[in-house]
Amino acid sequence: QVQLVESGGGLAQPGGSLRLSCATSGFTFSNYGMSWARQAPGEGLEWVSGINSDGSRTDYADSVKGRFTITRDNARNTLYLQMNSLKPEDTARYYCRKARGLDYSRNWSDYDYWGQGTQVTVSS
Repeated sequence: QVQLVESGGGLAQPGGSLRLSCATSGFTFSNYGMSWARQAPGEGLEWVSGINSDGSRTDYADSVKGRFTITRDNARNTLYLQMNSLKPEDTARYYCRKARGLDYSRNWSDYDYWGQGTQVTVSS
């Protein structure tokens, strides 16, 4: 069955960095776009970043552009999110999501699986 397992979250200081990973199994990873999303307490789900199936195209929410980098390793079936210059407002639970096709989307109906998430807390 399809599994997505996020890791790498934790506590970081403002200005610090974290790298999230999403290990996947149960499907041909290289055939699907992927995205990262986040949800802060009391807030809705926010799309953060997306990457197409071969990694040639990426996109970012304005709130993270220039600070976060999404990548993927299709040989390892793993998605990554490098987060630099972290801010307290980045505090949230981060989820990876599998798209239904080759490309990513900002529309949640275009995704069919997601993981349990990993908590990121940015605080001094």
